[in-house]
Amino acid sequence: MKPRSTAMTRVLFATALALLTALSGTAQPSFEAPPPSTAPVLDPAQRRADYLHRVDEVLDWAAGGGSAKTDDPAKLDLAMIAARLVRGRDLPGCSQRVIAMMQDPGTGPFWMFPSVCVAYLGRDRLSPAAQAAIRTAWRTTRQARGDTENHFVMYYISLYLMAELYPDEPAETWYSGRSSAENLAEARSFLIHWMDLTTTVGQGEFNPTHYIGEYAIPLLFLASWAKDPAMKVRGRLMLDWLFAELAASTLNGVLRGPNSRVDEGSVIERWQAMATYFSWLLFGNVPPTAGYSGWGLYFAPVARNYELPEVIYRIATDRLGDTVQRDRARVRRFWRYSDEDSPPVYKTNYLRRDYAVGSTRGGRIDPIQSHVWDVTWAEADPRGKHNTLFSLHPHAASEIIQASFVFYPEPMIKGVTFEGKPSYDSPDKVMGSSPYEQVFQDLDTVIALYDIPPGTRFPHINGFFAKDLADVTEDKSGWIFARAGRAFLAYRPLAGYHWETYRHYSSGWAKGPVELGGRLLTSPHLKNGTIVQAASADEFKDFAAFQAAITALPLSFRLDPVPTVTMTTLRGKKVTATYGQTPTVDGQPLDYTRWKLFEGPYLNAEVGGRKLTITHGRLERILDFNTLTSTDRVR
Repeated sequence: MKPRSTAMTRVLFATALALLTALSGTAQPSFEAPPPSTAPVLDPAQRRADYLHRVDEVLDWAAGGGSAKTDDPAKLDLAMIAARLVRGRDLPGCSQRVIAMMQDPGTGPFWMFPSVCVAYLGRDRLSPAAQAAIRTAWRTTRQARGDTENHFVMYYISLYLMAELYPDEPAETWYSGRSSAENLAEARSFLIHWMDLTTTVGQGEFNPTHYIGEYAIPLLFLASWAKDPAMKVRGRLMLDWLFAELAASTLNGVLRGPNSRVDEGSVIERWQAMATYFSWLLFGNVPPTAGYSGWGLYFAPVARNYELPEVIYRIATDRLGDTVQRDRARVRRFWRYSDEDSPPVYKTNYLRRDYAVGSTRGGRIDPIQSHVWDVTWAEADPRGKHNTLFSLHPHAASEIIQASFVFYPEPMIKGVTFEGKPSYDSPDKVMGSSPYEQVFQDLDTVIALYDIPPGTRFPHINGFFAKDLADVTEDKSGWIFARAGRAFLAYRPLAGYHWETYRHYSSGWAKGPVELGGRLLTSPHLKNGTIVQAASADEFKDFAAFQAAITALPLSFRLDPVPTVTMTTLRGKKVTATYGQTPTVDGQPLDYTRWKLFEGPYLNAEVGGRKLTITHGRLERILDFNTLTSTDRVR
């Protein structure tokens, strides 16, 4: 890719900004503007200026320039107050509102970290009465820790920072019944434990579409405000670690699968995720989501304290041809029905200019919101585009949820659908993992096999065919072909199927589904499978030539006694995948035990190493949690 001319960029931007201001009286937010360029900005000074401009855009919008525009302090929330504290706007009104809000404070991590943000930003800007009101809320209101990885991280970073802000105070001044020193020690112990887990065996909530904010925001607070130099460094190193994996897992700023945590929107419209907001803010190569994803507003007030390393920026924006990244993560902790606490997850990501293919091996991951594999293709403007293809077994079972949660089984399964996961108990859902799915990927070939026991709820598989696929063709060979942006896709169901209209839950709290376009290929057979092969359109003379190449591939399969596929891929690999057995490539079985924590052209780390090497061309940055150092070099 060619870098943008920085001088021309400045001129064009200034002209566009002046025009927008003249026409509307305010700058147009980026989520309503044309998509930005995907070309990398190579001038470090310009890159930093662009980043700070985006930060200012968010702050101005949150402080009163966008939907937050109000002169009534009673309508301010903590995100608006944080932005106004940074901007020095209406400080008496901010103090008045904080005092009112602290009379009925919230509980749990999603209240804790916003109140920490306002407490620290308001140290010299809020009135003494407002600061005291925050402190009182942390004494009188019990804070629930939650039950997921992101909850724990938010909870303990918040507790750590508040204990540092109010040191040497006795137990009776804290909701926990512990002194400042005791709160600090507990929080520090957990955070170091979590960082050790992440840097040795991987993150449990890996590649999350929305929950990335619940890690990035409190980590930025830790890096910005921790008094302990070691904890401050830990916060910064973890931010680099988190954003390096984001950079390596995106296609033009859009996070694709696999994901440990998704929702109904982000699994089909890959752009519609908080991860996109961070791609826009850090990389500048994709439009942000509307309202800057809500929680993203808390990153902006402190965003000046973080500078993205160039090597991470280049991974996201300046790809070095076709690449394969093989990484490990871990399954969310099992409390029941498992011989392992957190079994390993093996991830494969194949990145190309026109599309990306990603997968895990399948099986149990997150019981509700995981996404096991997909092919996602590039769109010039991804907003509103359903640019992905995948299949899954829509598994739902009380026992699986009980394995990951410790409350009573009686509310299962129906209780889940009332807690922001409305599609969990739906046979036509398009997210979630299944213990009866096994996935194999080699470059841009995916083989997903299913062996579903009789009597299982929802005894079928769903293949998601997006509204944005073109020229979907059901060939007599059994293959289904489609155009997908600048890519060609081939989908081979291994058993009979029928088509159903895709029904979508528009939000986590939707009362019922709506039709947004797209179809489900539903195959009601217990022994089943899906083969998908992708290619760039410019590899072939035309669409017909691609179809001819696919139908000419050697392929054999059987479903009994278990599903088995043997084929030669479009890339010339002879692969065999049998349910319950280790796949082979050119006669050699894959040895997952040899997989590293990260292995590829961009990210490399050993299991147990606590050290990540981030590479782009000659640029290299080493994050070392053994020495709490980061080292940059040009190789």
